[in-house]
Amino acid sequence: MGLLQQATPQYLDQCRAAQRAEQAQSLASTNNWAHVDKPQAHADFDAFYKELAPLIDANEPASPTIQALMAQHYAIASRFYAPSSDAYVGTALFYEDNADMKAFHNGYHSRMVEFLGDAVYAYARENLR
Repeated sequence: MGLLQQATPQYLDQCRAAQRAEQAQSLASTNNWAHVDKPQAHADFDAFYKELAPLIDANEPASPTIQALMAQHYAIASRFYAPSSDAYVGTALFYEDNADMKAFHNGYHSRMVEFLGDAVYAYARENLR
């Protein structure tokens, strides 16, 4: 069982709610993220996922190697807004819950969404509390 699957359903719902609320507030206060160079952010996410994908089968999500990479993921995500610990986990849950996001991420590796969820959870609990 993955790290994220060990969390309570109440905690996961709390994270989904935090992600929705923080994202909505950020979108409203920044004219739909007008401050973000979206093509560059998407290119940086693409490079990140291409770097992460070959490491999935040989590493645990909470390993130092993966967690060092997760600092990059959080930094890219924070160009839009700096999510709280709960909202960051909520973002990973959104990748799982949204069929298009799941298909996009799993296009890099068949277990990307599951692995990324656990890696985000570990990063948030260690670095964002």
